[in-house]
Amino acid sequence: MSVLFADYALSGYYDEMFDDDAAPRAPYAGLYGEVEHLEAGVFTRKSDLAGACYLNEGITFSHHGQEHPFPFDLLPRLISAAEWRRLEDGLRQRVTALDRFLSDAYGPQRCLSDGVIPRSLLTSCKGYIREMVGITPPNDRWVHVAGIDLVRDGAGEWRVLEDNLRTPSGISYVVQNRNFMRRVFPEAFAGYAVRRVDNAPMMLRRALAAASPVDVGPARIVVLTPGPMNAAYYEHTFLAQQMGVPLAEGRDLVVRGRRVYLKTTAGYEPVDVIYRRLDDWFLDPVALRQDSLLGVPGLIGAYRAGNVAICTAPGTGIADDKAVYAYVPRLIRYYLGEEPILKQVPTYLLEDHDDREHVLANLDSLVVKAVDGAGGYGIMIGPHASSDERREFAERITANPRGYIAQDTVTLSRAPVFQGGRFAARHIDLRPFVMFGETPEVVPGGLTRVALTEGSLVVNSSQGGGSKDTWVLER
Repeated sequence: MSVLFADYALSGYYDEMFDDDAAPRAPYAGLYGEVEHLEAGVFTRKSDLAGACYLNEGITFSHHGQEHPFPFDLLPRLISAAEWRRLEDGLRQRVTALDRFLSDAYGPQRCLSDGVIPRSLLTSCKGYIREMVGITPPNDRWVHVAGIDLVRDGAGEWRVLEDNLRTPSGISYVVQNRNFMRRVFPEAFAGYAVRRVDNAPMMLRRALAAASPVDVGPARIVVLTPGPMNAAYYEHTFLAQQMGVPLAEGRDLVVRGRRVYLKTTAGYEPVDVIYRRLDDWFLDPVALRQDSLLGVPGLIGAYRAGNVAICTAPGTGIADDKAVYAYVPRLIRYYLGEEPILKQVPTYLLEDHDDREHVLANLDSLVVKAVDGAGGYGIMIGPHASSDERREFAERITANPRGYIAQDTVTLSRAPVFQGGRFAARHIDLRPFVMFGETPEVVPGGLTRVALTEGSLVVNSSQGGGSKDTWVLER
C-alpha cells in the first residue's frame, strides 16, 4: 500500500475499498491510483480546504445549543451500478409496502384482523396518532420522503438497519458533499462516470407537488420548520432555497375556513402542501399537543378536510418504531405478494418471554435499542458496554419490555477515513433517500455516515460522526 495507507488495518471486517488481499476492489481501482501517489501534506490541505468550505457556507448541526461543523471525509464511498440497481429495487419495495401499511393502519386495519401484526403493537406505538384514524391524505399517500438506514454485515451483504419516515435528515449534506468534492478534489473524478445528486431537492419538490390536493396550477409548497434552534435548521433553509419555496415557522401560517394560508407582505397566500420538519405532536395545538408553540392551530382540521397535504403524513411514526421494523418482511409479503429484496438485522421482541430471557442472558453480545430512540441515543452495544451499563439496561428491559428491542451485533463494514495524516479504517453506514410522488424515486447515492472514533459503531452526527460523499457509478 502507499504511504497514506501504511498503517491501514484490514482484519476482521468487510472493507469497502480493499479485498482480503489488500488489493483495491474493482470500483476503487482508479480512485486508489489517484490517491496513492499523493503526499500526506497534499491530502491534508485538501481536507482542510473542504472543512473551511463547510464553515464558510454555514453548514453545521446544532448539538446541546451550540453549532458544530459537520465533519466531512474527502475520500468517497463507491457503489457499482449493478449493486445499486438491487438496492434501488429493495428500497422502492420497502417504502411502497410501508406506505400501504400506514394507509391500512389508519383505515380498514386489515393487517390487524388478518393477524399480520398484533393490534397491541400498533396501538402501543408512541407514534400512533388516534386523531389520524379515518383520515385519507391527498392521493392516499402517507410517505413522501424516507431515509432508510443500510449497513453491510461481515460478509459484505446489505441489510436494513432501521426506517426513518417522519422527518429524515441529511439530503442537504448529500448535495453539498458532492459540491465540495468537485471543488476541492476534482481529479478524483477522472475516469469515473458518477450519477448526479444535485437534483435531489427537485426530486423532493416533485414528490411534494404530487401530493397536492389541488389539480389546477402549480402546487403552492412551504417548508415548515421549528426554527433556528433545531439541529437540522441548516437543512430546512437549504432545501427551501433549492426548491424555490418559502421557509415558514408555525406563526407564519394561519388556518381560515379550513384552508391554510401563508402570511406575506402582500397578504395571505394559500398553501397546498406543507413539507413539515417538526414532530407530529407539535403540528397543531388544537388537535394534538396543546402546549405546542411551534405548530399551526387548526392544521389537522384543514388536513382532515382534504385542503392541504402534510408531508410526510402525521402518524407515520408507527413505521419508525423499531418493534414494527421486525414485521416489515411480513408487511412486504402481505401487501405486495413479494419476497423482501433486502434483508434485515435479526431482531428480538422483548414482550415475548423467550426472546426476553434470551436477551437478558446474552446482553454482552447483543445491541439493545429504545423502540422510539433516534440520533444514537437509547442504545447499548453489549460488546462495548460496561457491566454497569448492561445491568442498567437489564433493569430497563424488565420494567418496560415494549420499550426496547434487541438485535444481533452487526460487524458494520469499514472504509478508509483520513485522520492524522494517514488513512484509518472506520465503521460506516448508508442512508439513501426515497422520494415518493407518483412512484418512488431513489436519490442515487445517499449519505454515507462515518463513526470517526476508532471501534465505534455509532455514526450519528450527534455522537461525533461525520460523512462521506457517496458515488453511484453509471457503469
